[in-house]
Amino acid sequence: MVRSPLTLAALATAAVPGLDVVRARSYGSSARTPGANGSFDSALLIDTEGRSLIIRVPVSQAAETEQSADLVALRALTVGTRSRLPFDVPEFVGQAPLSGTRAVVYELLDGDSFDADALTGHAGVSGSIGRAIAAIHGLPTAFVGTAGLPQQSAQDCRTGAIDLIDRASATGYLPAALLRRWEQATDDDSLWQFAPCVVHGSLSADSFLISEDSVSGVLGWSALSVGDPARDLHWLLASRGAAGETAVASYATARQGNDPRITQRAMLYAELELARWLLHGTDTRNQGIVDDAVAMLDGLVDNVHRSASHPLSPDTGPILDVAGVENMLASTPRNTPRRDLSSSLHTDAYNLSDFGPSEFADDDDADGATRDRTGAGAASSAGAAPAGHGADAVTGPIDIVAGSASDTAGRTDDQARTRSSSE
Repeated sequence: MVRSPLTLAALATAAVPGLDVVRARSYGSSARTPGANGSFDSALLIDTEGRSLIIRVPVSQAAETEQSADLVALRALTVGTRSRLPFDVPEFVGQAPLSGTRAVVYELLDGDSFDADALTGHAGVSGSIGRAIAAIHGLPTAFVGTAGLPQQSAQDCRTGAIDLIDRASATGYLPAALLRRWEQATDDDSLWQFAPCVVHGSLSADSFLISEDSVSGVLGWSALSVGDPARDLHWLLASRGAAGETAVASYATARQGNDPRITQRAMLYAELELARWLLHGTDTRNQGIVDDAVAMLDGLVDNVHRSASHPLSPDTGPILDVAGVENMLASTPRNTPRRDLSSSLHTDAYNLSDFGPSEFADDDDADGATRDRTGAGAASSAGAAPAGHGADAVTGPIDIVAGSASDTAGRTDDQARTRSSSE
């Protein structure tokens, strides 16, 4: 049963000694209170001093867990720590026990909520969001450990991604193309070379309050921890137009670009959100959620095949077609030592059927090279189709990475003939 604003106001007076409420109204649909999505009964209260407060009562065990974690995080964010942030953080005012849970009262922050689509055409807001995230990541990490909040190393983050992929694969619903793509990302050592920092952990458009085209407050701190900064950026990659890119660029400028692979990891985390949704459906045995997740995963495969999504491999060289590669090799001076480029020629960015048989080796040779490249993990997945053909082949554009230690093992006969002819 939904509690009325008057009932919640009475609870607030028990939670905050001396509080005198003069007005109360429902606040359940607002995004200003973290998690206000039907998991909490909430109300906006005005006291005799004109102060605006929010009271929330969780209506599920998951909401209770979230609220408890949020309280721990807000207490960890001391006055000194908050002074380093260019925005406000919710202030805990009081709490009161209630039927096995508790009512919690917060101060209402200034600013308006918005959704991700509102970023379009608002470069000032996008830039402010990027700088706000950078400020969180720039906090000293010591207070997180002191508060007993989670701390993950880069390897812990990598292991967590691998475990999530394995669980999603075990459902039998994960497309083989995505399994290969994600396994290649987690196998790439350079992708996971980063310094863990303080992260919000659950950022979305609903987390931000905007005032005068800049971030005035950030909400929902229940996942505060030390971990991978890319976790706080993945939601921006789904923003329409160039707004997300503007935010990420502002973030990189504020952080001085000290993590060159952060965008690729953010894209990986964004894609893995679909795996989380799939697992939620299977764990709760909700076939509707499973069907929705499967449809979104299939859509992601289509995007990957059209090279519409960003590559998870390093974008460190020009993207060339086959003719461009041949011209580059032919123009290389013969008396100049050359590194072996064949190991970094990623040919899984297109469908071999798009080219004539005279341009590539036979299908068996191509399939063998692709199987060598994807490894035993992809080959063992249920229902995995042969790599190099159809929808399961594409994981990113052709990348020429001079001197890189690519995970590509083996090459087609045609590539070998190209090198021989150039020499």
